[in-house]
Amino acid sequence: MSAKTRAPKGQTPDTKPKAPRTKRTGGEPTLTSKVEEHYFQRSGRRLQYAPTERIPIIEVPNFPALGRLTALRFLEWVQQNPDGVVSLPTGKTPEYFIKWTRHFLDTWHEPATQKELADIGFDVAHKPVLHNLRFVQIDEFYPIDPNQQNSFYYYVNKHYIRGFGLNPKNALLINPAEIGIPKGMDLETVFPGGKVDLSLRHRVPTNAHEKIQYDVLLAVDQFCSTYEATIRAWGGIGFFLGGIGPDGHIGFNARGSDLESPTRLTLTNYETEAAAAGDLGGIEVSRNRPVITIGLGTISFKKDAVVLIFAAGEAKSGVVADAIQNERHVRYPASVLQGLPNARFYLTHGATIRLPERLIEDINRSPAIRDEELEKRVINLALKVQKRLDQLDDRDAKDCRVLQAALAKAGKTLAEAAAWTRARLIHKIESGLDNPKNVTVLHTGPHHDDIMLGYMNYILHMVRRPSNKNYFTVLTSGFTAVTNDFLATILQDLKMFTDRREYAAERAAGCMHHDNLVARAEEVYGFLDGTAARNDLECRRWQCRRMLYNLMVVYEDEDIENIRDRIHELLNYLRTVYPGKKDIKIVQTLKGMQREYEEELIWGYIGTRPEHVLHGRLGFYTGDIFTRQPTLDRDVRPVLDMLQDIKPDILTLAFDPEGTGPDTHYKVMQVIHEALIQYATKTGKKPEVWGYRNVWHRFHPADANAFIPVSLNSMAIMEHSFLNCFGSQKNASFPSYEYDGPFCHQAQLVYVDQYRMLRTCLGRDYFEHSDNPRLRSARGFVYLCKMTLDQFSGSARELAEITEAV
Repeated sequence: MSAKTRAPKGQTPDTKPKAPRTKRTGGEPTLTSKVEEHYFQRSGRRLQYAPTERIPIIEVPNFPALGRLTALRFLEWVQQNPDGVVSLPTGKTPEYFIKWTRHFLDTWHEPATQKELADIGFDVAHKPVLHNLRFVQIDEFYPIDPNQQNSFYYYVNKHYIRGFGLNPKNALLINPAEIGIPKGMDLETVFPGGKVDLSLRHRVPTNAHEKIQYDVLLAVDQFCSTYEATIRAWGGIGFFLGGIGPDGHIGFNARGSDLESPTRLTLTNYETEAAAAGDLGGIEVSRNRPVITIGLGTISFKKDAVVLIFAAGEAKSGVVADAIQNERHVRYPASVLQGLPNARFYLTHGATIRLPERLIEDINRSPAIRDEELEKRVINLALKVQKRLDQLDDRDAKDCRVLQAALAKAGKTLAEAAAWTRARLIHKIESGLDNPKNVTVLHTGPHHDDIMLGYMNYILHMVRRPSNKNYFTVLTSGFTAVTNDFLATILQDLKMFTDRREYAAERAAGCMHHDNLVARAEEVYGFLDGTAARNDLECRRWQCRRMLYNLMVVYEDEDIENIRDRIHELLNYLRTVYPGKKDIKIVQTLKGMQREYEEELIWGYIGTRPEHVLHGRLGFYTGDIFTRQPTLDRDVRPVLDMLQDIKPDILTLAFDPEGTGPDTHYKVMQVIHEALIQYATKTGKKPEVWGYRNVWHRFHPADANAFIPVSLNSMAIMEHSFLNCFGSQKNASFPSYEYDGPFCHQAQLVYVDQYRMLRTCLGRDYFEHSDNPRLRSARGFVYLCKMTLDQFSGSARELAEITEAV
């Protein structure tokens, strides 16, 4: 596995098998960009499918191609507008945009780059000069120290001002530390803990400190007004590139923002706060955190501006479809692009899956329709009209053009397809009722709660068979999911216990020795005993003994007095470091070891031996915003060694669709895939592979092939075990944007929703009158995709092409 983007022989990294030559239809926008014309012709698509699509789209096959397209379009625009006004995005989505832009600038005069650019239509004799561009920062958290590495001010200075060689004197930046702060004070002094009360704008301050805050807020509002006026005096933003958030936001213009809004200090919404929690160190920090953002009116002020929104993956397909297909409305911030002649969505194929005209075209072009595709269309109709499959009639499908295309391609009537789909769903339920026996199962996860949230309810049945051997491994250390406050709480407890010399006798008895596996197991079983007895102090005592052991390992020192000094140092670090900062290595390790202990607790809860819980710590997982690519020696080899030791009959993994580019779930899956291929080559054994999903991505019923019923009893076990064993996750510091609460509660809602889908399709009687008590007691369902190794390998390779162009 290489860190470099590579492509099949004869193809550049953003190509795919040749699509039909694109033909324009009447009414489509005329392309003046040679870059867009080049990619438009390659796409085999129309630019815009009337009447459903209201904004033109350039579609590319994969995430690196998206970055390449945006980089080339940017450089083309800069050639034509060397002193123009640009506004560029922050976060993870621009990774390939930044890489490709720097690549083309650094290699501009090399023959291969010259040929590629000339083929597109660039004037290769004149390298773009970025130094004279005027740059506008899109947004910023408020308040935030601009020196913090998680501030957008820091990001744009690193990646754009210095990275692209822009002139800082031409940059319009948002530096909260320089906006109205009185002499001798700083942001923390004015707004302790980063808490800002925007109601001060409209009420009388109650004390001297509130008067200072009031004056600073007025200064920020004036700054925003001046910022907006400066942009407009420059003629407006000529080139805008932005991502789209989980609620459809652009910049920090959340759902409900006025389509003519200017630059302003404002609050956002829960979805945006949850998405920002990782940057800021937890939802506790990001909740109700104001932001400074340019407005939708700022973005659309220059009517001939190039305004680009780029998005990758199925996860973004819903907000993309909303913005493109609905009329301009404050509910859909990106709908502000409608009517701008040079506005575009640049999308990967996965981000277009909710655009019906493109779906119909895909169906019509395919030589035959896949079973999963036909099943999906029939199920979607049943869910839309809320009818059982055996109740559907042609009147229900008369306006469903995608389904009509699918039926025509399959050569089936609706009644035939509905009966066929019903039989498939029942077969999948029966498959989920079949509990394996006499098997060795290796359960793998990217993060420490992925396995349990995905299918713990099935594991409960698997571990009850003594003939089964279950092993669990999490392949990253997961340190980014532990807040500073949580670690500090454990260290404070440990300080209290060591003050009382609580562990002196145990240390003397050898409990802290590195090879004492019995002592490590005691720390699991002791905690669970405390949980059963509802004795919080006992749980804390065993947790702190594990933390004491971890400290001795990390510092290579078994002297408790010396460790007490280390605790003091760590507490001082945790009190003074800003939330969201990348931790020093020792703190990363301690946070990861805490997560590993919690993983031992969760599987000990259902009877798994601690030594059957294995800890991966793959090296690509670093906590950086742009993470490393996995490598054979560092990442694949440890997994291969594990496979050779355990010899699993079944291996489970997080099996997510195309997301927003390479992420932890995707990278772990590719590491496992490579290790499985090498294992099969060396041993001739091919384990069965079970793919699961959880709160981050969900299977459509058509994409899974085993449905496992979940009872209220199983849900209660999952909730109790999660809230007691996963202490670092109990307060949901890094929640999903879809649910404000702990993941176990969100997972339960996913199971319930999946049950309701099946209940709609099959009817209540199928479950309530079943002879099987597991179906009668079902109030939720887990979906799995069971595959042979060859089937999984094909999916993994296809996903690699989509995600990395590999």
